[in-house]
Amino acid sequence: MFRQGDVLIAPVAEEAVPSYLVDAATVPGEPRDARGRLVLAFGEVTGHAHAVPGPGRLIRESGDAAGPVYLHLPDGGRVVHEEHAAIPLPKGWFRVVRQREYVPGSVRLVAD
Repeated sequence: MFRQGDVLIAPVAEEAVPSYLVDAATVPGEPRDARGRLVLAFGEVTGHAHAVPGPGRLIRESGDAAGPVYLHLPDGGRVVHEEHAAIPLPKGWFRVVRQREYVPGSVRLVAD
Protein backbone atom coordinates (compact mmCIF):
# COMPACT_ATOMS: atom_id res chain seq x y z
CA MET A 1 0.00 0.00 0.00
CA PHE A 2 1.04 3.55 -0.62
CA ARG A 3 -0.11 6.74 1.10
CA GLN A 4 0.41 10.34 0.11
CA GLY A 5 -1.29 12.83 2.39
CA ASP A 6 -5.02 12.04 2.49
CA VAL A 7 -4.87 9.54 -0.41
CA LEU A 8 -4.36 5.78 0.02
CA ILE A 9 -3.36 3.74 -3.04
CA ALA A 10 -3.81 0.00 -2.59
CA PRO A 11 -2.70 -2.62 -5.15
CA VAL A 12 -5.55 -4.76 -6.50
CA ALA A 13 -5.25 -8.01 -8.41
CA GLU A 14 -6.69 -7.62 -11.91
CA GLU A 15 -9.09 -10.49 -11.15
CA ALA A 16 -10.59 -8.38 -8.32
CA VAL A 17 -11.30 -5.39 -10.58
CA PRO A 18 -14.87 -5.44 -11.93
CA SER A 19 -14.52 -7.01 -15.38
CA TYR A 20 -16.38 -4.24 -17.18
CA LEU A 21 -13.75 -1.71 -15.95
CA VAL A 22 -10.80 -3.63 -17.38
CA ASP A 23 -11.72 -3.03 -21.04
CA ALA A 24 -10.59 0.48 -22.01
CA ALA A 25 -12.89 0.44 -25.05
CA THR A 26 -16.08 0.11 -23.01
CA VAL A 27 -15.30 2.34 -20.01
CA PRO A 28 -13.58 5.66 -20.60
CA GLY A 29 -11.18 6.90 -17.96
CA GLU A 30 -11.30 10.25 -16.20
CA PRO A 31 -10.08 13.15 -18.32
CA ARG A 32 -6.65 14.59 -17.64
CA ASP A 33 -6.26 18.08 -16.22
CA ALA A 34 -4.83 21.05 -18.16
CA ARG A 35 -1.29 19.87 -17.27
CA GLY A 36 -1.96 16.38 -18.70
CA ARG A 37 -2.12 14.62 -15.30
CA LEU A 38 -4.56 12.07 -13.92
CA VAL A 39 -5.75 13.80 -10.75
CA LEU A 40 -6.44 11.41 -7.87
CA ALA A 41 -7.52 14.21 -5.52
CA PHE A 42 -7.42 18.00 -5.42
CA GLY A 43 -6.46 19.79 -2.24
CA GLU A 44 -9.45 21.93 -1.27
CA VAL A 45 -7.31 24.29 0.82
CA THR A 46 -4.11 24.68 -1.23
CA GLY A 47 -5.32 23.87 -4.74
CA HIS A 48 -2.49 21.35 -5.11
CA ALA A 49 -3.22 17.87 -6.44
CA HIS A 50 -2.23 14.25 -5.91
CA ALA A 51 -1.69 13.23 -9.53
CA VAL A 52 -0.11 10.74 -11.94
CA PRO A 53 1.69 12.59 -14.76
CA GLY A 54 2.44 9.59 -17.01
CA PRO A 55 0.47 6.95 -18.89
CA GLY A 56 -2.48 5.25 -17.24
CA ARG A 57 -6.23 5.41 -16.66
CA LEU A 58 -8.25 6.63 -13.68
CA ILE A 59 -11.74 5.12 -13.55
CA ARG A 60 -14.59 6.06 -11.23
CA GLU A 61 -16.87 3.08 -10.77
CA SER A 62 -19.85 5.37 -10.16
CA GLY A 63 -20.65 9.02 -10.75
CA ASP A 64 -20.21 9.70 -7.04
CA ALA A 65 -16.96 11.60 -6.28
CA ALA A 66 -16.60 9.60 -3.05
CA GLY A 67 -17.31 6.26 -4.76
CA PRO A 68 -14.80 3.56 -5.75
CA VAL A 69 -11.90 4.77 -7.89
CA TYR A 70 -9.47 2.51 -9.74
CA LEU A 71 -6.11 3.44 -11.24
CA HIS A 72 -4.53 1.34 -13.98
CA LEU A 73 -0.82 1.81 -14.70
CA PRO A 74 0.17 -0.61 -17.48
CA ASP A 75 3.83 0.47 -17.29
CA GLY A 76 4.02 1.66 -13.70
CA GLY A 77 4.19 5.32 -12.79
CA ARG A 78 4.45 7.74 -9.92
CA VAL A 79 2.18 9.89 -7.80
CA VAL A 80 3.26 13.50 -7.40
CA HIS A 81 2.11 16.38 -5.21
CA GLU A 82 3.55 19.84 -4.71
CA GLU A 83 4.04 19.30 -0.94
CA HIS A 84 4.98 15.58 -0.79
CA ALA A 85 7.77 13.41 -2.16
CA ALA A 86 6.88 11.53 -5.36
CA ILE A 87 5.88 7.89 -4.85
CA PRO A 88 6.88 5.31 -7.49
CA LEU A 89 4.19 2.75 -8.28
CA PRO A 90 4.69 -0.62 -9.99
CA LYS A 91 2.61 -1.57 -13.02
CA GLY A 92 -0.86 -2.90 -12.29
CA TRP A 93 -4.26 -1.98 -10.86
CA PHE A 94 -4.84 0.09 -7.73
CA ARG A 95 -7.78 1.22 -5.65
CA VAL A 96 -7.62 4.91 -4.71
CA VAL A 97 -9.22 5.78 -1.36
CA ARG A 98 -9.67 9.28 0.04
CA GLN A 99 -9.37 9.65 3.80
CA ARG A 100 -12.63 10.55 5.50
CA GLU A 101 -13.36 12.20 8.82
CA TYR A 102 -16.34 12.34 11.12
CA VAL A 103 -17.89 15.65 11.96
CA PRO A 104 -21.01 15.80 14.12
CA GLY A 105 -23.88 14.57 11.99
CA SER A 106 -21.90 13.41 8.94
CA VAL A 107 -18.80 11.94 7.38
CA ARG A 108 -16.82 13.98 4.87
CA LEU A 109 -13.66 13.75 2.78
CA VAL A 110 -10.62 15.20 4.51
CA ALA A 111 -9.71 18.66 3.21
CA ASP A 112 -6.01 18.69 2.31
